[in-house]
Amino acid sequence: MSEAGPLVLNGGDELNPGNEPQDAVLVTAAGDGPAYVLATAAGRQRPELAVANARRWFGSLGLELDELPAIRRSDVTSDANVERARSGRFFYLVGGDPGLVPKTLADTPLWDAIVAAWREGAALGGSSAGAMALGERTLIRDRMPGDDRRRGVPALELVPGVAVLPHYDTFGHRWIASARENVPELTLLGPDERTAAVWRDGAWSALGAGSVTVIRGDERSTFAGGEAIEGLPQPLGA
Repeated sequence: MSEAGPLVLNGGDELNPGNEPQDAVLVTAAGDGPAYVLATAAGRQRPELAVANARRWFGSLGLELDELPAIRRSDVTSDANVERARSGRFFYLVGGDPGLVPKTLADTPLWDAIVAAWREGAALGGSSAGAMALGERTLIRDRMPGDDRRRGVPALELVPGVAVLPHYDTFGHRWIASARENVPELTLLGPDERTAAVWRDGAWSALGAGSVTVIRGDERSTFAGGEAIEGLPQPLGA
């Protein structure tokens, strides 16, 4: 049985300097196989710009990316896109709207193909809204734009029992109170910007410019870049 590839949950400000340690993990795992960026979360915010930025950044790290369309219903049910995903060796979900990713990808042939490829060794990463979608619940605005109150809605559930609070060092920490109220059963994972919780070789570690915070009930632990992260569950199928 193949071993799952690395999984990167990045805190945001992706595709910029400071993200090299975690992104290098993904690039190495990709090898020379097909590599894709998914601009699902940016579907209402110039997805073509997100794709261009991803291609620029990962190109500087030696990896050539193509877009895997995943914005419309026709994209995520397309036989051609599913076939491309099954042979993919790298997938990156950019940031944007937290609610769009699970709404678009959950229970679709395209997402099933991506997960199957990851479980066979492909690299999979998400940043900000893309990382949020990989947990059990994604936190969306409770009432209005700019509201720090967040409520949890079903996500892609690749990492069970977890809700991601991205941009933890800038504004994600302000979501703690409402997250503990609305999803009290979940572990809260707070990666700083340009910092990621990385699953590889059977364990979690922090990589990047900042730190990763894990909150379980009244317990809060912080892990600097390069340190092993304790208190996070294993991804499903890893």
